[in-house]
Amino acid sequence: MPFDVSIISSVALGIALSACCGFRVFIPLLAASAAGYFHWYELSPASSWMATLPALICFATAAVMEVLAYYIPVVDNLLDTIATPLSVLAGTVLASSILPIDPDQGLLRWGMALLAGGATAGTLQLGTGILRLFTTKTTAGTGNAVVATGENAAAIGGVAMSFLIPVVMAVLILLLVIYLLYRLFRGGDSTRKE
Repeated sequence: MPFDVSIISSVALGIALSACCGFRVFIPLLAASAAGYFHWYELSPASSWMATLPALICFATAAVMEVLAYYIPVVDNLLDTIATPLSVLAGTVLASSILPIDPDQGLLRWGMALLAGGATAGTLQLGTGILRLFTTKTTAGTGNAVVATGENAAAIGGVAMSFLIPVVMAVLILLLVIYLLYRLFRGGDSTRKE
């Protein structure tokens, strides 16, 4: 079987792009919708709805509203509670639309999308949510705008880099997820004396 770089690139793009849903739910969906609508990237046939003008307008509106809402005190923390399950869902849908798996293999397609996209997006969202809670506690919410700006930059930059260098971005995202998981599970051990 010949080595196909396009398959590896598509898998990496699916992982990297869906992981960006952990920073902002709708920016990666908007990017995928625009890429499909303007024929920059071919989405799977089952996800052709994402490449329509109504979907593009909906994702653009949702992305703008989401970005602005994270600059409103208290609303940002409330958004984090609903953004975690939404990021898992968005990451799964996004990975499913990009992963090069035959649409007839539904269970494999959605299982891989959940593992590669949803779990990665959820882990990153959980990490940013914990960071926002810490910032809210230590700065009485005044530092949350800085966190929101960083998340916006990570989402936009991550999406752009996912299309430009998908394999590198996928590796970097996976290393970040491993680090976050290590910190989350090690967190309870950090109070113990060595």
